[in-house]
Amino acid sequence: MRRATLTLGFLALSCATAFADGPPAPIVLDVWPGPAPGEVGTIPAEGYIDEQPPGVTRLTNVSRPTLTVYRPAPEKDTGASVVICPGGGYYILAMNLEGDEVAAWLNSIGVTGIVLKYRVPRREGTPPEKLPIQPLMDAQRAVRLVRSKAAEWKLDPKRVGVLGFSAGGHLSAAASTRFEEAVYPHADDVDKLDARPDFAVLVYPGGMENPEDPENPVARVTSKTPPMFLAHAGDDKVSPINSVNMYAALKKAGVPAELHVYADGGHGFGLRPSDKPCSTWPKRCEEWLRTMKILGGS
Repeated sequence: MRRATLTLGFLALSCATAFADGPPAPIVLDVWPGPAPGEVGTIPAEGYIDEQPPGVTRLTNVSRPTLTVYRPAPEKDTGASVVICPGGGYYILAMNLEGDEVAAWLNSIGVTGIVLKYRVPRREGTPPEKLPIQPLMDAQRAVRLVRSKAAEWKLDPKRVGVLGFSAGGHLSAAASTRFEEAVYPHADDVDKLDARPDFAVLVYPGGMENPEDPENPVARVTSKTPPMFLAHAGDDKVSPINSVNMYAALKKAGVPAELHVYADGGHGFGLRPSDKPCSTWPKRCEEWLRTMKILGGS
């Protein structure tokens, strides 16, 4: 009886230890210390909307940006982190397909995934062809905020990246090319930190077809732009020329980059498994991250 009791006690202790060593619970924090800057007009209450296709949670009317931080298990943690920008045309955010699920994948390769709930929809006075400034404010602040938490979260402040899909890819490109611009009034000491991402991953990004447009992130690429990985489907209604233009600009500027254009996949494939070649992009991206030493190594 005593042996059985000891055995059960050992198993309970082992389970408790295993649970304690697992991934920390996600935390949520506000992007801004007070009301977000640059607000105009009246925004209805935040909420989810039901639209096709099924299986995608769509959030809209965001006026209070947040970061949801998903940490990998301690034994896997590489110290790298990524701010994730879901897509949705700057009108909604595909929070599960291009947010939480992406954080889970990043955790599996030892990266802290940080989902940015940035402001949507476009505020009053923003023309359809222009980048709404409020999401860029949120993205710049998010990168700085992650760096400010590096010691607390045991992150490398020099391996903070951005990853975005569709409009979120456009936002990630803007954050990677406009980091020296003061797009909002500084609020506190966090805003003294560098807003430049150390690397970027753009998946079927839009808004970059016309390289001559000064609003286009492609037109703002310099040698200071961080390295990028790009993935797109050749049959995407959001043309792969968006990614091709960015890749060409990066190469011209001498910035390391990798581009994958898959024959089939359409738009909005995220990283869910399928029989299409586009679903292999997460593995290709992991290989690129290792090649770039972002996941550690000498």
